[in-house]
Amino acid sequence: MRGRELCGVPPMDSVDVLLKIGKHEFHSRLLVGTGKYPSLEIMQAAHAASGSELVTVAIRRIHLDDPSGKTLIDYIDRSRYAILPNTAGCTTAKDAILTAQLAREALGTDLIKLEVIGDSETLYPDTAETIVAARELVRDGFTVLPYIIDDPTACKRLEDVGCAAVMPLGAPIGSGLGICNPYSITIIKQRSGVPVIVDAGGGTASDAAIAMELGVDAVLMNTGIAAARDPVAMARAMRLAVEAGRTAFLAGRMAKRLYANASSPMTGLIGTPK
Repeated sequence: MRGRELCGVPPMDSVDVLLKIGKHEFHSRLLVGTGKYPSLEIMQAAHAASGSELVTVAIRRIHLDDPSGKTLIDYIDRSRYAILPNTAGCTTAKDAILTAQLAREALGTDLIKLEVIGDSETLYPDTAETIVAARELVRDGFTVLPYIIDDPTACKRLEDVGCAAVMPLGAPIGSGLGICNPYSITIIKQRSGVPVIVDAGGGTASDAAIAMELGVDAVLMNTGIAAARDPVAMARAMRLAVEAGRTAFLAGRMAKRLYANASSPMTGLIGTPK
């Protein structure tokens, strides 16, 4: 019997709905990446520890010259994980569309994480080109998850062109700065009719928990896990943080107060002068 059931608390699956992205459904709300790991074997172990069901892969960074004849895809159990190919490295809508089409042909999936980078130093996305590419890919039958700045207007426009989710950044890619603008993320979620997945910038478990407590539907973690001293342990920590943050959001936090409010009421105490 699981710990929640021992305490008389129903399993999470019975109190929370599945994460739905287009026609795809997932129990886990943690998405993980494949870059920057010390080895592919450590990557595999970290994926298992994360509990994730959706793994993103940069199509333009899959090397075909491994002496063993294996590619990165061979280290991902397709019966256990859905693959979310991404267009990392693309700087124009045209390049991103072509990369997405190649990914669909190679991997047999309609899922695509759309990235169109507009600045080589900050790796901020090009909003205009992202919207152009998203519109075309939706028309072509893709389930599009666009990486975008934490801008409520940009996210809404991407939803309007038919994206199945929006992926606002928490902070610049690989920075580990956490959620730099929780107010924007909150507004994006409040206005969104599709899942909101915080992408980029997470550095530790508390960043994942904070994002989930804001009410977002999922988080994507790559460098925060891969660059940790112990990626497998960090993957486990991220899994627990996502679950904790989601549970806290569903539970509904107490209201913040300017002054103290005693946990035990001060009125009616035995021996209190009347």
